[in-house]
Amino acid sequence: MTRHWLGLPIATLACSLAIAGADASRTDWNAAYPEKTAVLGLHGDAGRGAEAFVICQGCHRVGALGRADGSYPRLAGQHASVLIKQLTDVRTGRRSNPKMLPFADHQVISIQEIADIAAYLQALPVPATQGQGAGNDLARGARLYRADCAVCHGAHGEGDADKFYPRVSGQHFKYLLRENQLIRDNKRRNANPEMIGAIKNYTDADIAAVADFMSRLPVEMVKQVP
Repeated sequence: MTRHWLGLPIATLACSLAIAGADASRTDWNAAYPEKTAVLGLHGDAGRGAEAFVICQGCHRVGALGRADGSYPRLAGQHASVLIKQLTDVRTGRRSNPKMLPFADHQVISIQEIADIAAYLQALPVPATQGQGAGNDLARGARLYRADCAVCHGAHGEGDADKFYPRVSGQHFKYLLRENQLIRDNKRRNANPEMIGAIKNYTDADIAAVADFMSRLPVEMVKQVP
């Protein structure tokens, strides 16, 4: 019998981890390491996750809506696999995020709580409104997104849970703007090198245009987790 984790076949996730491990000689952006593998192997309970998320609400807000000023991302509706990767990457030093690190500390949150919070956040509804840009260069943003971003993040910004590609529809413009700049400049540390390569020649105006376009992708096009 195929075992499932958060609605995803364990075999599928294990395969993704094996592939990531095989690529470790080229990059460690998504290599398997003990803590991440352990969390991915746990069953996440959304009810417990709602209780554990209380410590996170001061920044990410009730309902995990994030902040339109870009200081904190919207987490509602994000793939659990992505959330687990990012949180374990932060607390093991693979991703640079000084603001998040104290809350991700091993003394603050257990690996079971990470799995529970990820299950809770993945199932949250994503409102159709979020912080957006000026909207004055959307044609350029659409062109860049379709040429360089859609292959991983999907035509509608839905991402790919099996490949750990985040959902970008429903995300705040200013958060997308900052993170894309960090990735382009290779300052985030755990970014996919293929993405770094795709946007390394983007100007700040290019990044602003594509971030604005992504922030406007319709959230209803993405199937919600029951």
